[in-house]
Amino acid sequence: MRLVDMHCHLDLMANGLEIAREAEGRGVGFFCTTVTPDGTQEARRRFAPCPNVRVGAGLHPWWLADGTCGEPDVERACELAAEIPYLGELGLDGGKRGAGTQEAQAGALRRILRSAAAHPLAGRVASFHAVRSADAVIGLVEETGLAEDAACILHWFSGTSDELWRAVRAGFLFSVNEHMLATKRGREYVRILPEDRLLIETDAPPELGAPYELDRIERSLESTLERVAELRGCDPEALGTSIARRSAALLRLSDHR
Repeated sequence: MRLVDMHCHLDLMANGLEIAREAEGRGVGFFCTTVTPDGTQEARRRFAPCPNVRVGAGLHPWWLADGTCGEPDVERACELAAEIPYLGELGLDGGKRGAGTQEAQAGALRRILRSAAAHPLAGRVASFHAVRSADAVIGLVEETGLAEDAACILHWFSGTSDELWRAVRAGFLFSVNEHMLATKRGREYVRILPEDRLLIETDAPPELGAPYELDRIERSLESTLERVAELRGCDPEALGTSIARRSAALLRLSDHR
């Protein structure tokens, strides 16, 4: 793999399958993070022929907060988390979109993580949303024992410096995108994080359900790599090779399954 997008919503691109097939020929891989259990199942069917795509079992906190998903979806997310080695997008949202639902979000996430932790699977990887809630997400990962079984990733991290270092101590990785690099805090985090904790992502697409372009994904990933290398004062090609190898190993992209 030349580039690996470690957090994107390939399933929510109208032409996601076409992008995935084209990307295979260009050496681009994807961690497709889903937002509902129904979406997980559909994405697994849709991308089954694509050896460069791994699909995560997801239940996004926004879909819980606005009532799109309810108790049956939480139950199904628990079942999928027990069966699938890739988890995401999961997490908590303490911002405006999650207002007033933090207790319900936490209850759902705890159940999903307990289910995953009770069914250990080799090579498990989990990508987390943690808006104004990084401490709570880290706490639930530790409480449920998932950290002992999974490579856990905080996507587009925007928490405090104390939360950053707590996550580092807990073994988390960080997937960085252009949005994170647009903030002074995000740039400083990227500069000081251990290199072996860095991954890259796009969080594409910005408009769900619309067509997208592989060229835009590649440009975003390459721009992120170049900026991260600049901030860290290192060679972008060497950094890119290191991150691509780490990402491909996490997702077992050499395994055609």
